Amino acid sequence: MQTERTHVERNREAWTQMNEHFGPRGRISWETPEISWGCWGVKESEIQALGDLADLNGKEVIELGCGTAYFSAWLARHGARPVGIDITPAQLASARAYQSEFGLDFPLIEGNAEEVPLPDAQFDLALSEYGASIWCDPYRWIPEAARLLRPGGRLVFLRNATLAVLCTPDEGPAGDHLIRDYFSMNRIEFPGDVSVEFQLTPGAMIRLLRASGFEVENLIELQIPEDAPDNYPYVTKAWGRRWPAEEIWIARKRG
Repeated sequence: MQTERTHVERNREAWTQMNEHFGPRGRISWETPEISWGCWGVKESEIQALGDLADLNGKEVIELGCGTAYFSAWLARHGARPVGIDITPAQLASARAYQSEFGLDFPLIEGNAEEVPLPDAQFDLALSEYGASIWCDPYRWIPEAARLLRPGGRLVFLRNATLAVLCTPDEGPAGDHLIRDYFSMNRIEFPGDVSVEFQLTPGAMIRLLRASGFEVENLIELQIPEDAPDNYPYVTKAWGRRWPAEEIWIARKRG
């Protein structure tokens, strides 16, 4: 009898395949000096999800589900001391190649962001941009982020906006009406796709963050920029100009 594979195993397989596409895309982000967020490159300077970038200097940062680690690279250029963790060797191989190419060096760990092999209270900032934030079980990775953070440390993560998920069919881009059940949201599997995504409702996310020792400071709902290219298969630019396709959560660990 064949044992059912875990979401970790399935997502590792999916991202091994997707690295052929996203590995080269990661290089574009590595060579871009300005920090931006999400599929449409919303500029950090416009939304200030990270606050004053000067405050990153010397800060210890853990990127949970770092992929090709371009976000860690951006933070390192601002004086932060990042560590990236990811389950996919192919993604980490791309990240190490870019480290060598661009002359940046910081630790990269092959491992699961739901159980990070590092001590408690080691970091000032935990970050995820389409990493652990959608590919890991939130009931495991968010308490793990809390464990890794020092009191007063921040958790900042970007994920799909709830409305976008509710309006996205099994095939094709998001439409203008609700398709998915709201109250059964958590684990999402698309037909024919080996990967597994996770999406809690906002209420469930707030309860989980608070139970894990966080206070929610902000929720930034992103609008696709007017000058962004219309080339994303799951959300059209017209849709994302009317409704939020992505959202950034900002929380702080209680002292």
